[in-house]
Amino acid sequence: MSRISISMLAIAAALAACGQQGKEPAPAGNEGAATQRPPGLSPLFEALPAQAPAPIDNPTTAERVALGHKLFFEPKLSRSATISCNTCHVVGAAGVDNRSVAMGEGARTGPRNSPTVFNAAFLKAQFWDGRAPTLEEQAKGPIQAHVEMDLTPDEAVQRLRETGYAPLFAQAFDSDTTALTFDNLARAIAAFERTLLTPGAPFDHYLAGDTAALGPDARAGLALFQQAGCLGCHNGPLLGGNGYANFSHVQGSKDVGRASVTGNAADKWVFRVAPLRNIAVTHPYFHDGSARTLEDAVAIMGDSQLKRKLTPDEVRQLVAFLNSLTGEFPSVPYPQLPRAFPAAAPATEP
Repeated sequence: MSRISISMLAIAAALAACGQQGKEPAPAGNEGAATQRPPGLSPLFEALPAQAPAPIDNPTTAERVALGHKLFFEPKLSRSATISCNTCHVVGAAGVDNRSVAMGEGARTGPRNSPTVFNAAFLKAQFWDGRAPTLEEQAKGPIQAHVEMDLTPDEAVQRLRETGYAPLFAQAFDSDTTALTFDNLARAIAAFERTLLTPGAPFDHYLAGDTAALGPDARAGLALFQQAGCLGCHNGPLLGGNGYANFSHVQGSKDVGRASVTGNAADKWVFRVAPLRNIAVTHPYFHDGSARTLEDAVAIMGDSQLKRKLTPDEVRQLVAFLNSLTGEFPSVPYPQLPRAFPAAAPATEP
């Protein structure tokens, strides 16, 4: 793939070590299984960790997670009080809305597809153009975006105060008077999102030594994935999401990708490499949602990024491998949201 975000030297060293075997802990939920990594696997493959790291200033406490859970489902964070984070990142549907591009306030649409919220904690940067370095920064964007939830920070905080959230913020952030802030709103949502992980995919079990976890087509697709060069960009625990690449398929489009962030002409049509975890259940594909099926997406990537015309059998095998990346989704119930009653009008003298 072009414009690979890791150095050629690192790739060469990794590919040279593809045949080496190593030890790796079994993924969560696979205790007692074999831990001998199968031969022929690149060290660029990593199992999905069972927990996400948290920044020092935002520990993943039970109180912050519980608050963030409510805020993620809170429609009052949109101007019409009908749209929440869960509207576009549906936790019951693999964290996506299955629309080509997101729809927000007033049925306004943005130019990009809603990426899954699951495993976003492991991304090196958020959004397709990488403009937010952390989950905390990402959480602030949609609330303020005109085409999404369309509130100012002050409006969002005031709505939460009127709705009865102040005690929950005080409990989560150890302050009675200054806890309910826009920054803390974002911290709570980020803390909740760090719990939205999907370990235990068949591929994780395969990495841990359970060779029966992948069928023949999936194993053939895995071998092709390495041999064809897909691994150059799609590596690490998410098989992507840790760098950027020029997407030649959309060159000339109005959405210039990362160039809108950096102002660098060399970044035109450069986008964050898509993570492939749960890719089989997060259609449609690409930053603009232009590929309706996984087969379409695989064929396009072969043409545009690998400069290779994949055969129908190769597409089928790669799709079989990609299906093995679907993990175990946590159960996320719809929370009970605070709803303060309006204060009663003062009684009038007879």
